[in-house]
Amino acid sequence: MFFFILLRGSDCVLLAVMAYDRYVAICHPLHYSRIMSWQLCGRVTLGSFGLGFLLALPLTILICHLPFCGHNEIYHFFCDMPAVMRLACADTHVHEAALYVIGVAAVAIPFLLICISYGCIVATIVRMNSASGKRQAFSTCSSHIMVVLLQYGCCTLTYLRPSSSYSPEEGRALSVVYTFFSPVLNPLIYSIRNQEVTDAVRRLMAGMCWFREPELFLP
Repeated sequence: MFFFILLRGSDCVLLAVMAYDRYVAICHPLHYSRIMSWQLCGRVTLGSFGLGFLLALPLTILICHLPFCGHNEIYHFFCDMPAVMRLACADTHVHEAALYVIGVAAVAIPFLLICISYGCIVATIVRMNSASGKRQAFSTCSSHIMVVLLQYGCCTLTYLRPSSSYSPEEGRALSVVYTFFSPVLNPLIYSIRNQEVTDAVRRLMAGMCWFREPELFLP
């Protein structure tokens, strides 16, 4: 549970940092190498994991000190926080409040920073005179936007809503999306902008169509 919260919180913060990276690349391209230096990237990465550690440690300690006196089978495929708290035989209002506060810190605040970054990006793109420049700028942001919507949408529905409306079945389905499908799709999503990958996919699709057997028509 600790490492799950640590890595998930760090991932949310890194997505916000990536939005800032795109803001600098589009709005201040001539100063990009000076602003986004290797030193800054290293510090931001360490800071993201440090913030994830500060979010994960207190919540894990709070949940692990809950009394569990009934059955010990979690209706989930891993120790997700809402599913574990439902097994506790004590009042969990404090723990739910702590989960909500940490969810706001790890999800809502980075998402707000992402929205601000993309607001500045859109304002810059609108002022561009070149149509090809606008297309290239939107292409730069498209893959990141897809990952952000997938990640933050599932996390918001899971952790930033009242516990009374929590559904174990829906929680498991959403968890599958952001713990399995999102990491699997990330390499493909981030490779869409790579022209070599796009050309390879087109050649593969063309080869499949070329070697497809002709249909048989029966009288």
